[in-house]
Amino acid sequence: EALTRAVESGKTRYIGFSEWPADKIQAAIDLARSGRSAKFVSSQPQYSLLWREPEDEVIPLCAANGISQIVWSPLGQGVLSGKYDPDRPPPRDSRAASDEMGGFMNRLMQPQVLRAVQQLKPIAEEAGLTLPQFALAWVLREPNVASAIIGASRPEQVRENAHASGVIVDTQLFMRAEAILDEALAGQPA
Repeated sequence: EALTRAVESGKTRYIGFSEWPADKIQAAIDLARSGRSAKFVSSQPQYSLLWREPEDEVIPLCAANGISQIVWSPLGQGVLSGKYDPDRPPPRDSRAASDEMGGFMNRLMQPQVLRAVQQLKPIAEEAGLTLPQFALAWVLREPNVASAIIGASRPEQVRENAHASGVIVDTQLFMRAEAILDEALAGQPA
């Protein structure tokens, strides 16, 4: 109700949600269709080569109902930058070394995952991209993704990441990367 009032009063132009499951999204769609709620226009899920869960239900449901994705963590908390070596502890100043990141980061910092990410570097090079650019281009290839929220600790990272926008990459390269990571992530808890 509060969001609908904010839209109707002109205080808010558009509304969105973050990390909603498909059943909650469907309920919001149904409410908007009935006229009892403003229409949601964006979904903000976590989405990357390392976290593809939204592909199963969220992205198809949203795409069918005119709701676009503004994804977060497209570089898997920096893991898809390739900066983490599977044979060394993470740098002390990195988020992987922070106790605040908890289980999500632990899942990504497994040696088999880090080794798999290193295997993506030659695939990215084959595409003429750096690994972060390749990972971002993979996210942006999804037609329902309107934007990706990227983080950077240095201006040059922003410039590098921006080069992923509008890049066309051979689908076979993306499929190879997916297969490598799917194997590394198999059997890991979500």
